[in-house]
Amino acid sequence: MADQLPRREAVVLRGHEGPVLAVRFNSDGNYCISCGRDRVLCLWNPQKGLRIKSYNAHAREVRDVAVVADNSKFCSCGADRQLFYWDVPTGRVIRKFRGHDSEVNTVKFSENSTVIVSGGYDRSVRAFDCRSHSIEPIQVIEAFSDSVTSLCMTRTEIIAGSVDGSIRTFDIRAGRVYRDDLGHPINSVALSHDGKCTLAGCLDSTLRLIDRETGDLLQEYKGHINKSYKTDSCLTNTDAHVVGSSEDGRIYYWDLVDSSVVSSFKAHASAVTSIAYHKTEPMLVTSSIDGTVRVWTP
Repeated sequence: MADQLPRREAVVLRGHEGPVLAVRFNSDGNYCISCGRDRVLCLWNPQKGLRIKSYNAHAREVRDVAVVADNSKFCSCGADRQLFYWDVPTGRVIRKFRGHDSEVNTVKFSENSTVIVSGGYDRSVRAFDCRSHSIEPIQVIEAFSDSVTSLCMTRTEIIAGSVDGSIRTFDIRAGRVYRDDLGHPINSVALSHDGKCTLAGCLDSTLRLIDRETGDLLQEYKGHINKSYKTDSCLTNTDAHVVGSSEDGRIYYWDLVDSSVVSSFKAHASAVTSIAYHKTEPMLVTSSIDGTVRVWTP
């Protein structure tokens, strides 16, 4: 199994001037989109190493990006407090959503791509309706005592991680909130593909796997360095391994069950800021403070 993990550098994607802060696959994994401190978003063909298009409108650094299910639009957020909703082929900004009082760290689409959900330094999670002409949020959740760093979505829930050390799950239909306190600042949350677990990256250089139903801590993953940068963690497309990134430029793979380090390799010259794993194939993309996006295959 370990020899099927992506750790061979296939392509280096260069085009950003300065640190790249996030990279995300589109829904089918044929393209990826990156954003950075240079205020630019770049659309790439990762297999061919081609930059297809650049998108410019943000006034300050761009921190995160999410793509709709049919790949026709995407949303970006960053230090200028606004959410930009873009048309992919034309590069036109369809709408600028506002409402956050400070920098926005994270953005995701609902499963049906009609709602954008964001989290930011103002300690709030906000939801915006893509179909409406209103630029104001349709819902504001102010349950956190510190910055909201990361989000993931299910069909009926918003799961958010915060520097306050908590993961909060908002059941939209039932109107309930569930809280898991991990005791350490959280900078990434991701779901297992079976939907039963949440993986949380914490700033004590530990990843924690939480049972979504009981809130029990199932496993911890260590070996990487993560004390000061926002970065990502995730599971491979088979849920067999946990993937994490490190401030020394390394990528780590752990066995999901026994938490042993199966593989680690030097991916970048400086801190890894973001990772994304392909939904169906063993392919990883990584971004870094070193200004590059890199594509990894077995």
